[in-house]
Formats: sequence, structure tokens, C-alpha cells
Amino acid sequence: MKTGKSNVVQAVILAALGLAAVLSLALPQLFRVEREPPLLSLSVMLRDTDSSAWTAARQGMEQAADELGAELRFLTLTVAGDSGEQETLLLREIEDGAAALVVVPADPAALSSALDQWLVVCPAVTLESPMKGAAGTVSPDNALLGRQLAEALAEDWDGGTVLLLDTAGSCAGIMDRLAAAETALTEAGIPAQRINALPEENCRWLMAFEPAATQQAAERKEAEGKSYSLYGVGAATAITAQLERGNIAAMATWSDYAAGYLAVRRAVSAAQGEEGKVVPLPFSVLREEDIYAPENQKLLFPIMSSSSR
Repeated sequence: MKTGKSNVVQAVILAALGLAAVLSLALPQLFRVEREPPLLSLSVMLRDTDSSAWTAARQGMEQAADELGAELRFLTLTVAGDSGEQETLLLREIEDGAAALVVVPADPAALSSALDQWLVVCPAVTLESPMKGAAGTVSPDNALLGRQLAEALAEDWDGGTVLLLDTAGSCAGIMDRLAAAETALTEAGIPAQRINALPEENCRWLMAFEPAATQQAAERKEAEGKSYSLYGVGAATAITAQLERGNIAAMATWSDYAAGYLAVRRAVSAAQGEEGKVVPLPFSVLREEDIYAPENQKLLFPIMSSSSR
């Protein structure tokens, strides 16, 4: 009789232990809260005092960040092109835990030197200008762009000196455009002269190699009735509007939206330790009559083109 009771007790104990084992495995699964991985923190540093000229690029960055699980912190300068301030702000961002940087460098050489020891732990991707030690650069082929813009001017040229706006300071990518355009004009037998600011007196031919200078020259031409033929660069809506109104004779343009998207995508992959290569952005040299050609719609109006699909 005792043996029978003992067997029953043992069976009950074994069943209880089995139930406890099952519950110990099942309960954590039932009550476990799925935690999303933390967002990667990316700092975006421009070389301007505001981001209005980078609206499309910013939209591309935000799209990539949303897809890839990153959060963006946008920074601007108090003085445009101040490389010292840019270095100080970026070093602060690294100290505050930024996983990667997306930068439009004011002075690529100086910035590379300042960030050199940090780029291993906080990779940087640049826009517009290459930088030593960067994980990649998102930009058109600047030298090719400058040459093709000069070739567009050469098609129209019928005499006179071409003024080249040299406004980029130490920004290597812009300087590459200017130098290539100057060489192409010289090879074509067209006289060219560098200037540091918009001319006070009227001139016949003017070239600008960065969006801000292009927009400023176009707006001044319209406001003051200047008669110079302007050849410039840019992708912002305001610059496209100047081309449409005939204030720009020809413009080298690319997709700022794609530039921003690709920069953040490469920055995220670099932060995750992945190797990668960025190919030059495609660009086109357009005239007023080219604006609404179907092949140029995505280039000039990327947001409208994507929303209409």
C-alpha cells in the first residue's frame, strides 16, 4: 500500500517538475517585449549658414535614414565656409556619440587633419568635395562637369573675356570645376579671367561653379537688368526657376535628392563596418528648352516625379 502511495507521490512530483520546466521556457516568450534596435545617430554638417539650398538633399537623407534605422542631426555654420567652426562642431558631435558623419567640407584638407584620429571610430562621408580618410564622396565628377559647362559656353561664344567666379575658398570640389573650365576655355582659345565677387560693371560672359554663386548671379541679373550670359551649377528649385526664366544660359545639374540618399546610405554602412564604394553622380548640362524633357524630370523635380508614379 505504501509503495502505491509512494509511486503516486513521485508521479505528482515529476509532473509538477515537468510543468515548471515547461512554464520556465514558455512564460518568458509569452511576456517578452520585442525591443527595436537603437537608431544609429548621424550628424550632417553643411558649409552654409542655413540648409535652404539643400532641401532636396535633406529629403533624400531623411528617406534613407527612415529605411535604414538612423536618426539625423543637421548642423549649419554661423559664418558660411568657416572651416574652424566646422571642425569644432564635428569634434563635439563625435564626443557626443555620433556613429557617422555626413559633411560638406569647407576645407577638406584642414578637416581631414582635424578628424584624422577619429575617422576610424566615426567614419565620414562627404558631399561635393573628396576628403582624405573619408569613407566615400558623393558628388559628380567635378573636373568633367567644369569642362562640359565650359564647352556649353564655347558653343555660344562670339568674342570677349569670360569671367570665372572664384568664390569657393578651399572647397576642393568647386575648385576642380573652376580649374577644368579654365583649361577648357584656354584650349578653345577663349580668354578667361578669375574674379572673387560679382562684377560691378557689366560683362558679356560669366561662369559660376557653386549653387549659391549661381543663384546670386542670376538674381542680380534679373533685378538689375544685367546682360551677361550666365553659366552655372545647381539643382535647387530656385536655380531651376532662374534657368526657366532665361537668366541662366546653361546649367550643370544633378539630383540633390539622390546625393543625400546615397550619402546617408554609405554613412550607415560605414558605421556598421562595411566596405563600400560610391560612384560619381550622373549630371547633365541643360538649357532652358531642356527643362521639361521627360528624361530631365526626375533630375530637376525628383519629389514630384516620384509622387506621380
